Amino acid sequence: MTLRTFSFTGGAHEAGLHLLVTGGVHGDEFEPIAAIRRLIGLFNARDERVAGFRGRVTFVPIVNEAAFLRGHRCADDGLDLARTCPGKPDGTVTEQTAFALSELIRAAGCYIDLHTGGTELSVFPLAGYTLHPNADVLAIQRRMARAFNLPVIWGTAANLDGRSLSIARDAGVPAIYCEYLGSSTCSADGIDAYVKGSLNVMSELEMLDREFPASRVEHVIENSAPGSGHMQVCNPSPVDGFFESAVRLGDQVRAGELLGHVYPLAGEPAAEICADVDGLVLVLRTFPRVHAGESVGVVAAR
Repeated sequence: MTLRTFSFTGGAHEAGLHLLVTGGVHGDEFEPIAAIRRLIGLFNARDERVAGFRGRVTFVPIVNEAAFLRGHRCADDGLDLARTCPGKPDGTVTEQTAFALSELIRAAGCYIDLHTGGTELSVFPLAGYTLHPNADVLAIQRRMARAFNLPVIWGTAANLDGRSLSIARDAGVPAIYCEYLGSSTCSADGIDAYVKGSLNVMSELEMLDREFPASRVEHVIENSAPGSGHMQVCNPSPVDGFFESAVRLGDQVRAGELLGHVYPLAGEPAAEICADVDGLVLVLRTFPRVHAGESVGVVAAR
């Protein structure tokens, strides 16, 4: 399988950095796709915002085309691409896609992976990275995340495998991922933030000459606890039911504070879901149907 890529080179590109920017790893995340299409348009038009570009950039607007065409997080084999890397060249559609993506990541010099909360979740705008064991790689990732200029910077454990960032981790490629809302929408603000953030990172990496905007960073959170970046397992519902939130995205909560109720289908008393740590409500379920074991939200410990 070959992914649809769009590459551009600038002055002294042979000696310059190669940046990879991907969207659509999940098929129900739309702001990244729109933002990357807009970035491709800037380069095609030789817009003044990318004048003097140095190095090479490769864009992949929709990595997981099979999932996108279904309108779902995953393709019809049911595999989550962000848990399937490095994949297989002769496996299912998701395994083949994961293999092709992993090859692109290993060939890059730096990597930005753009996401949202998809159909069921909303994520407070953040730039995240793994707490890489190599201090030099970690330092570049911190610079990239700050330059992307979203309200939250979130560094988490590097022990989670199967992901685009775990491929980058093992290859020593500095990488960040970004999240911006979700809930089946395509936010104009999110698209704009992703376009500007990607250009900011190019400037930070000396691929562009661009004036840095005023900082929007409000929170810098690093948590090295194993599994700290695994959003889908935090604050799980004990039952199938209807989730009703008691907090808002971006709220500060204390451990034990109510996040919301899940109302079982058979009319039993509602289950209370309470925060497991003190911190920032970083992710919140916005699709009310929830299955037992699924997350209703993530509180980023501070």
